[in-house]
Order: sequence, then C-alpha cells, then structure tokens
Amino acid sequence: MHRENMQTQMKDYIKLLKEDFRFEEGLKACMNCGVCTAICPAAAVFDYDPRKICQIVQKQNNEMLEELMSSDTIWLCGQCIGCRTRCPRNNTPGYIILALRKVSMQTGLYLRSTEGRKQKKIADTVGKNLLTKGYCVDMDLVIPEKHPEQGPVWEWVYNNRESICNRLGGNYHKEGPGAQRKLDEKTFKEMQSIIEITGGREMIKKLQNEE
Repeated sequence: MHRENMQTQMKDYIKLLKEDFRFEEGLKACMNCGVCTAICPAAAVFDYDPRKICQIVQKQNNEMLEELMSSDTIWLCGQCIGCRTRCPRNNTPGYIILALRKVSMQTGLYLRSTEGRKQKKIADTVGKNLLTKGYCVDMDLVIPEKHPEQGPVWEWVYNNRESICNRLGGNYHKEGPGAQRKLDEKTFKEMQSIIEITGGREMIKKLQNEE
C-alpha cells in the first residue's frame, strides 16, 4: 500500500520540487562545470557529486528523481553552502538538496535509505525538543544513560550543566538573554507559530508516526 502511494505520486515530483522556493533559487542556469563538486567537503569524503545531482534535476526524469530521493546521497550534504560562493552562475546545489529532502520526506521515499531513516530519530529528538522546549538541543534532555555515544566527559558536563552553562555566558533556566535561558511565554508561542506556519509541526508529526 505504501509502495503504491509512492508510485502514484511519481508524476508529481517535479511539481512538488518547484513548490519549494529553494529549488528555483538553487538551480538558475547550471552549465555543469563541476566547480561545486571540486570544492565540496562531502565530495572529498563520500560518494557524493553535486554536479551529477544538478544534472538529474535538470533532466526532470521522474524515475531518476525517485531513485535519487530514495538513496543516501541527498543526506550527505553538510549544508556549508560553499557551492553558492563559487558557482559562476550563482546556483546553490545545497538549496536543491534541501528541496529534494523535503519531497523525499513528503512522499515517504526517505524510508528506503539508511541515512534517510535517521530523520525519524531526529524528529523524535530535535523535533520533540522544538515542540516542547523551544530548543533544538536542550542539555536537560541529553541524559547520559540514553546517549552513551557522548562518552564519560558528557556525564560530568551533564551533572554540572548549570554552573558550566553560566560560566560560559549562558543563562541556565533564567529569564533574559543567554544560551539555555528560560523562554518566556510570548517567545515560545511565536516560535510555535513559526513552526506551524512553515509546516514544521506537520512534518515532525508525520515522521514520528511513519513506519
């Protein structure tokens, strides 16, 4: 059933991509010179080629787009946006990647790749943090027992987070400016409104509930 739904949406990939302003802004007049790939940090480490991605998008071939959005490839970009600063035509492959990721999540194609499925974990952690705390990462929620990958140093940081945060210029759970500050009700409501209007809440809930 899930596969059938994705197949019926195949004809809409280009339409969905063009609905994202980042797609139009990212691909203005690509001549496939390859400068983006030459300066891309991810290309030096992974099997990742921004130029090829631009080629696929330019062809507007739905089958090729589905294969691309079902792969790990679109999740390898680190969003440094170095491609924008070097492109002779002012294209931004990094923006195209963001549009591809959004459509991949909208259509469920992200579930086909290892890197894509990690978005569910991000929705369960970062997404939940945003909706409940107003922070992407809240120190209180990175509990050492649940995040052993942080190592023994983090356990010490966690246990002394208030004093450390304040010594580094933060404002732990207090009103006023500073990292880890307590968000006042007005600010929190404004943030939630932004998340709602931009479709963030809907996307987070979708990823959390999808199998």
